[in-house]
Parts: sequence; C-alpha cells; structure tokens
Amino acid sequence: MRKALVMFIVVLAAAVLPVVAQTAQQPPATQPEVAPESQASSRKVILDRNEYDAYITALRAKDPATKAFLMEDFVKQYPKTVMRAEALEEALAGYQAAGNGAKVEEIAAVLLKENPLHVQARAVVVSFARARVTDPETAAVLKAEAEKGLEALAAWRKRPEVADADFALMQNSLSAIFNGALGFAALQEKNYTAARDYYMKAVQINPNSLEDVYQLGVACLEMNPMDLNGFWYVAKASYLAGPEGKSGILGYAKPKYRAFHGNTEGWDEIVAAAATQLAPPPEIAQIKPAPTECDMAVEAVKNNDPANLSIGDWEFILSKRDCTPANKEAADKVWQAIQRLQKDGKQKLELQVEVIASDKHTIDAAADEFYQKENKADLHVVMAQAMIKPPPVGGTIIVVGLLTDYTPKPFMFTMEKGEWRKVRK
Repeated sequence: MRKALVMFIVVLAAAVLPVVAQTAQQPPATQPEVAPESQASSRKVILDRNEYDAYITALRAKDPATKAFLMEDFVKQYPKTVMRAEALEEALAGYQAAGNGAKVEEIAAVLLKENPLHVQARAVVVSFARARVTDPETAAVLKAEAEKGLEALAAWRKRPEVADADFALMQNSLSAIFNGALGFAALQEKNYTAARDYYMKAVQINPNSLEDVYQLGVACLEMNPMDLNGFWYVAKASYLAGPEGKSGILGYAKPKYRAFHGNTEGWDEIVAAAATQLAPPPEIAQIKPAPTECDMAVEAVKNNDPANLSIGDWEFILSKRDCTPANKEAADKVWQAIQRLQKDGKQKLELQVEVIASDKHTIDAAADEFYQKENKADLHVVMAQAMIKPPPVGGTIIVVGLLTDYTPKPFMFTMEKGEWRKVRK
C-alpha cells in the first residue's frame, strides 16, 4: 500500500511567548535578540507600537488562513522583529490548519534555515519527505532528516510558561513522527528488524496511526524468521482503514497467513478481535506454522504402517531422512519395513516402471508416478545377468529384484539381482 498520509503534529500555539508593547511612559527597554527555542526568554518586548498592533491583530485572527497570512505579512514588514520565530510558527500552524501544504512546507524551510534545531519545522520536513519516498535516494533523504529530528528533539527544552503535560504531549507526538519516518526508511532498505523497532516506538505513542500500524505489520511479516505479531498489526490496520481501505490491507495479509499457517483457519477471528484490542494478545505467538515436508514425512510413519505405503510414499519419507533425528527414525522404519517385505533378501519385489535409460548391465527407470511424469529415474537396477537385448527407452516393463540401498538427494533406489519382463496386456 503506497498511500501518502502526510501526518504531522505541530503544536505551536501553546508555546508562543507573551509579548508586550512598550508605551512612551515605560522606561526604555533593550530589544532582545532572537534566541534558540531552548534559551528563549519568558517575556519579549516590542518597542514599536505599530509593530505591536500588527502582531496582535494577526494573533487574534480567528480564521487559520487569515491568521497565517497576517503573520507572514508581519514578518515581511518587520523582518528584524523580536517575535519573528513566533510569528513564523503561528503562520506554520495556521497554514496547516487551513490545509495549505505548500505554504506549510515553505514556512518550515524558513524556520529551519534560521534555526536548524527547530524541532517542529523538522517534523514538517520529515512528513513531506516521507510522502515523497519512491526510491533508495529519497528514502536516504528521509532517513537523514528524521535522524536530525531526533537529535533536535533530544536538545529541545520546555519554555517556562508551557505546562509539563503539554510539553510531554508535544515531545511524544514529534517522537512518533521521527520514529515512524525512520521505520519507513528502514522498510525501503528491507532492514525489517530495524523498521519494526522504529515503528514500535511510534505505535506505542500513537496506536491509531494507520500508516505506522500497517507498515509495522509489514515489517514483522517480512522478517526472517517472521514476527507473528505482524498478523495482529495488519489486522488492526484493516480496522483503522475503515471499509474503503480494509480489503487492500487484508489482500496482503491473508495470503501471508495462509502461507505460514497452511490454511486460513483462525484468520477471521484475529481480524475481528483486533478491532477492540489494544495490543497483540499472547495467543498470536502460538499460531502454528504449516507442516513442512519434513514434518509430513514423520507424521506419515506415525499414522501408517510403512509396509502398506506406496513406493512414492517410501521415496518421500526416505528423501527426508536427513532433516531431523525424527526423520532419520522414520526413514529407518520404512527401510526396515522394505527389508521385511523382501524377507531379508530372500524374496524379490516386483515393480512396474518406465525405462529412462538402459545398457547390457543396468536399467535406469522411473518407478513413482511423479518421476514418470518428469521423465527422471528414481530406480537404478543392476541386472543379475548381462542382457542381450536391453528394454527400449520409454517402454513400460516389470522389474524384479532386491532393493539394497537408496540415496536421499537426489532420490534413487538401488535394486540388485535384477530381472525384467514385458507387461502383459
């Protein structure tokens, strides 16, 4: 899913410093220089009454777009004003509220040029950079900007007039933006473990971010080994996406679940439960993987008498001999059953086969249906006596002999003391 969700939180109004105008009756005051946010004074003085009135008029504007325009105009009229940073921040917030993305990005660039540690402006730049990622180059730009954002956030200090709770909220909101962006950059690099770790930080702060929750799920499911919590996060994202976006998200996740689990049993329950859950439940980690071929070979011997299995089943189980100790035990049981059928070399087996190759002393044949379709040999027959006329390639014959050995990969039975005859019609 490549849906650009420009999601940035710029909390500025609460952080604007109080400003006063100096009247003729007030003693002269020295106009302070514009200081970094972390060093800003709690009180700034505007010496010029017209400048003060222009700022207050802009500040009191109720319409966000009007307020943003007036603040930007104020900065143009009074480029050296002590309230320059605050006015630009108000313009940024106003344009954001008005949905004017171009002006938001433009003002953020001005703020960053004047103060590279301006953390809110950096968050704006990161949000736009994330929406523009299309290749490794743009992903690298996003990563660099987000890393700068976390550095600025670490150096950010609260203004005295801002409540602790409000400042903590702003810190968390900005942290979610930067960590989510770093997660997205790592996702483009296919560094799924790093992506998961960044997204986890973002989602812990904002568990309702569709973009981050979904991409966290993707990172988890693309890891090797897979992080099964990813199924829950993608299911949660499908709920957050609503009816319009749900099908696209589940279209990615459901096949992933089927491939891992072997079927879709339990998937609908995970999706339904995620809508009301706040975090992945413990049982997500207990989703059983689909049985592997090695598992199936062991189960075949557990559930059946090896002597009653087909030659194809024998070959399948024997070919998995080296998977695990359990597979070795299952293969040994099959081989022992074959030897018992041959009465330890006293009774030959008869097999109908297709001839793949032959000479005076040997026949390479396909005994199992799979090998017959592939036109490959799974049986090497060493004849008891040299043949005057070997069977023709492609013909179907009966071979008689003793299975004395096998090779697991590529699979091949060895039959000795072999004889052959035509198939009776």
